[in-house]
Amino acid sequence: MNESIHNSTVEAVVKESARITPESTDEVRQITLQIDDPSFRYMEGQSIGVVVPGPHHFGNTHYMRRYSITNDNVSAADGVAEFSLLVKRCFYIDEVNGEQYPGIASNYLCDASPGDKIALSGPYKSPFKIPPETTDNILMIGTGTGIAPFRVFIQNIYREKGSWQGNVRLFYGATSGMDLLYMNDLNDDLANYYDERTFQAFCGLESRPLSKASEGLERSIADNAEELWSLIQQPNTYVYLAGLKDVAKTFNTKMAEISGSENTWETLKKKLTQENRLSELLYT
Repeated sequence: MNESIHNSTVEAVVKESARITPESTDEVRQITLQIDDPSFRYMEGQSIGVVVPGPHHFGNTHYMRRYSITNDNVSAADGVAEFSLLVKRCFYIDEVNGEQYPGIASNYLCDASPGDKIALSGPYKSPFKIPPETTDNILMIGTGTGIAPFRVFIQNIYREKGSWQGNVRLFYGATSGMDLLYMNDLNDDLANYYDERTFQAFCGLESRPLSKASEGLERSIADNAEELWSLIQQPNTYVYLAGLKDVAKTFNTKMAEISGSENTWETLKKKLTQENRLSELLYT
């Protein structure tokens, strides 16, 4: 992703960079940034643009990639803003020559050390809104670190409402090691943040060479097709998609299969959209 950059950027300092997955799996880091600027403000669930200095391919002087802020709004007594990003060290295969190249922004962030300075743009508004009633159902669909906005979203739900009677479900796909983002022993998010009586996470794990997280999402959806289809037909169910654009393609394909036809799913999807019960936060 190389989106347009705001006219101005703000300087952040890396406070901490900690790997949260084992050495034998994909590298995912939780990177904590601090901004000593009284004018900088952000809200839970927003994303921030990481500006990587160039030169880059095609003559670009800068490259920008958006990442979702994964924690609550924290400000120290002296006005210093602090927040974290979840970043997977990514690589991609050139379709022409077959060579592997490092992802620009992810490797830039994963290589950063405490004390390093990073330019940021934004923050950018989140499309995710908490449903109006605590009896509403919430379905979250995503892959990899792209589901980071769901972490804060769920925290906000249980913190602001106190309890939630509706079903809260997370369906996501991951490659080896990525399941630790939400269900792990190191950072036990389920115990710390979620009401396990109403919240459940279903992960499809793909660890085969060159496998994609979207394949894991397919498995997660297929394994829970009956419950997913039952919930999504209810008039008080809200659906949220996050991650790469493959998420939407995978979700729509599987829902067409589960519903029995593409027309059936498209009709229901149109109804969800018209009633503002379908929200997306997708990246290229």
